[in-house]
Amino acid sequence: MDFFEAAYRGRPPWDIGRPQKEFAALARQGEITGPVLDIGCGTGDNALFFAGEGYEVLGIDAAPAAIGKARKKAAGRPGVQFLVLDARDLPTLDRTFGTVTDCGFFHTLSDEDRPGYVKNLESVLPSGGNYFMLCFSELEPGGYGPRRVTQAEIRDSFRDGWIIRYIRPAVFEANTRAEGSRAWLSSVARE
Repeated sequence: MDFFEAAYRGRPPWDIGRPQKEFAALARQGEITGPVLDIGCGTGDNALFFAGEGYEVLGIDAAPAAIGKARKKAAGRPGVQFLVLDARDLPTLDRTFGTVTDCGFFHTLSDEDRPGYVKNLESVLPSGGNYFMLCFSELEPGGYGPRRVTQAEIRDSFRDGWIIRYIRPAVFEANTRAEGSRAWLSSVARE
């Protein structure tokens, strides 16, 4: 069984039962524009938050168990849909979004998979569209969790056809660590 499908049969550490504070702050600061695509949405907390803020939202995840839980949470709530879809298949959506959010997907990709993923993002983000990514930072000590990502790796991945607005220190919240983990929050726009 796939690691993520198995994780969602229980409660994985990243499923905190509410939106990540970093993404809620983006909405409060007016950085989110609709419609929103939430990549690797898990059980939907970020997507549901954005929908509650009035945005049309599509959440995707490759784990059917995660999408099943997200759909249950969304029952009767307008403005949000959930779809089982691998984030490497974004062109099949055949639509664009003002904002794409990624909470913990990028840091699961191998070095070889990153260029294809970034290319796929181009199919869903028009010129001026925004991509916000929260990923584990190399400043977080090892021993648990996903691979760490450096600012240089982020800059290298988005060097052609993208504008990096900022990469700043952030916290990736978890239900197993009250202090969370050191992360990068990146704001990247299509040229």
